[in-house]
Amino acid sequence: MMRDLYKGLATFEESFHKKHGLNINEAMAICSLCDNILSASEIAAFIGMSSSHCSKTIGSIEKKGLICRKMGENDKRQMHFSLSEMGKDKLDKLKSVEMEIPELFLPLFANQ
Repeated sequence: MMRDLYKGLATFEESFHKKHGLNINEAMAICSLCDNILSASEIAAFIGMSSSHCSKTIGSIEKKGLICRKMGENDKRQMHFSLSEMGKDKLDKLKSVEMEIPELFLPLFANQ
C-alpha cells in the first residue's frame, strides 16, 4: 500500500510539473501568497514545511520570477514576499486548470 501511495504521488507531481513548470511545494507557496504579503516563516507555516526547505522553495520560485522580495520596514533583516505579475498570471493558470487526481487519492476528495 505504501509503495502505491508513493507511486501515485510521484506520478501526480511529475504530471503537475510537466504541465505547470512547478513542483507541488512551489505551487503551494504561490497559493499562500494569493492575496497576501508573507514572511518566509509564514509561508512555511501555511505549507507545513521546515524553514530550510521553505527557503529553498522560495529561492526557486524567486529565480523563476514568480515572487518579489521586500525588506521589512521596521526590521531590515525581515523579508516579505508577494507575487510578481508573472506569479499572479501563473496562479490564475493554476486556478483555471482542472487537475487529474490519481484514482488512489479520490477517496480523500469524496466529501468536497
